[in-house]
Amino acid sequence: MNTPFTEALTAAARPLVMEVKLRDADGRDLLGGRSVAETVARFETAGAPCLSVVTGRWFGGTENLLGEVASRTSLPLLRKDFVTNARQLERTRELGASAVLLTARLLPASILARLTDRALALGLTPFVEVADAAEVTRVVRGPECVVAVNNKDIATRERLPADPARGRALLPAVRGTGTRHPVSASGITSPAMAARLLGEGFTGLLIGTELLRAPSLTAWCAAFDTARATRPQVR
Repeated sequence: MNTPFTEALTAAARPLVMEVKLRDADGRDLLGGRSVAETVARFETAGAPCLSVVTGRWFGGTENLLGEVASRTSLPLLRKDFVTNARQLERTRELGASAVLLTARLLPASILARLTDRALALGLTPFVEVADAAEVTRVVRGPECVVAVNNKDIATRERLPADPARGRALLPAVRGTGTRHPVSASGITSPAMAARLLGEGFTGLLIGTELLRAPSLTAWCAAFDTARATRPQVR
């Protein structure tokens, strides 16, 4: 089963899920004086196939932010928050998202499975976030999910440096879930790093802080395209 989110990611020339996030993990502003509308337009111009919208309060988000982004774009949207119940899934759909973050570290296996089923029934792509091998084993209906390795640690509120080696180590197990969309998420700090992760076999990347802080998103994307063109892609 394809959804607008996975279809867009699969077809993208630049498979970058660009993230709308108001603050970083230390509470610092990320929009740099831009409005939400300007930020969305900037990502659209850069060719984002879909957007992530952080509604979690750690990063200054609210449900209203998701609603505002949905009113500004027709791109498929991922809601990023700590979703733990079916009502939140329903609300996510009402607000205009087409994918929803399910964090394996927070959800017992039975609840993760139940929320995955419910998300799919609502037409939402489960964007299942994992950080270790045990969490990967809890992924169900993998072919219908995006499975994303978080390069940061939510136990520290993502304040410590990213560990991209985690994704490299977990990628075979992630692929073993049957997902067609293994994604590397968070802590991607340069075009070269982004190109390297795709070269290692990820089919998509979720990038927030780096793109929000980039002085020129056009230049960042051009550097990414160049770096990617010089690396062999693993499929």
